[in-house]
Amino acid sequence: MFTNTLATVILASFLACAVTTIGIYTITKYEKWGNQNVVYFMSFAAGVLISVSFTHIIPKSFGMNGAAPIYLLVGYMGIYLFNRFLTAFVCDERQCEQLSIGIIPMLGIGFHSFIDGIIYSVTFNVSIFTGAMAAIGMVLHEFPEGIVTFLLLERAGFSPKKSALYAFLAAAVTTPLGTIVSFPLISKINQPTLGILLAISAGALVYVGASHLLPSVEKENKKYTLISLGAGILVAVLIVLSKG
Repeated sequence: MFTNTLATVILASFLACAVTTIGIYTITKYEKWGNQNVVYFMSFAAGVLISVSFTHIIPKSFGMNGAAPIYLLVGYMGIYLFNRFLTAFVCDERQCEQLSIGIIPMLGIGFHSFIDGIIYSVTFNVSIFTGAMAAIGMVLHEFPEGIVTFLLLERAGFSPKKSALYAFLAAAVTTPLGTIVSFPLISKINQPTLGILLAISAGALVYVGASHLLPSVEKENKKYTLISLGAGILVAVLIVLSKG
């Protein structure tokens, strides 16, 4: 039973990794088109990340841990303060642009993807059906997540090869890594602990969506970004409904 569950969890997490990788490959193959339409991808991703956080991840974390609101604040302010520390004390102007536009959102998305891997371990250990339902919802946002991570890094000044590599490591590899690291410890990951992790993850995602993606979209001032934002919100609703 243990072996079958482990194999299923690893398969699910590598499927998520593959979907993210396909998104990265697709955007590198059609790089010119991607750069022309990056604002729409960013708007779409903001809709997904913010809406999923507020309609599913945050309520779920609150139900698991009474102190989750504090950790939600920790997740949001932690990324913000880390960003401010780097820009104020560590980097020069050019490096700060790379960090603020590319690296900080990448770290937020990477942390969330790592938590996704832990969620696979937890849900599949409840039952195969529960795990499968969770996987359906999470896989839906993996494709645009890979695309947006790549585009943010490229916009920050990284070369296409480095952007693809960093996006792959942050958005794709972290999911199976989270699964592999957490599965042997699954008996110690109780609901309150998972609630803390979910709340921190949600805070990071809200920061990425609200403080990085949406302001960048507003600067572009393109007509149809509201449509792509609405599409992202719709996908988020589908994710929530698929998790029941």
